[in-house]
Amino acid sequence: MATKTVATEKRYRIGEFAAKTGLSGPTLRYYEKEGLVKPHRSDNGLRYYTDADASWIKFLLHLKGTGMTIEQLKQYVAWRAEGDATITKRLQLLKNVRRGFLQKFEELQHSMTILNDKIDWYQGKVDGHISDSEGFANYLASLNHEE
Repeated sequence: MATKTVATEKRYRIGEFAAKTGLSGPTLRYYEKEGLVKPHRSDNGLRYYTDADASWIKFLLHLKGTGMTIEQLKQYVAWRAEGDATITKRLQLLKNVRRGFLQKFEELQHSMTILNDKIDWYQGKVDGHISDSEGFANYLASLNHEE
């Protein structure tokens, strides 16, 4: 069975790759400058990317979506390049990111609860279930007593 080499993979110029990944050309160049992605070079020096690079970008964007900073991403990429000897360091980094993510997630859940309560109160006003004289604070107090 033949293995797929970079030479036979689909090659994407930066514009095509930007469209494929949802990132802009300048963002891809920034990621390259920061060492997060390393595009391939054609014989005449033009940068190109492959589907494997798109998968890598997708993974980086997932990490970034957890709140991982560019500096943390750079550290992760550097340790990954060093191989299995850095697994413990990468694990600790990811655990630290998870801790921060969970804290932010709890804050977002609290904000969502407040938003939903306010929407419910306004909807109750519109539907006539809440009297004009009942304020939001009283509405919240009534919710707390029902539990």
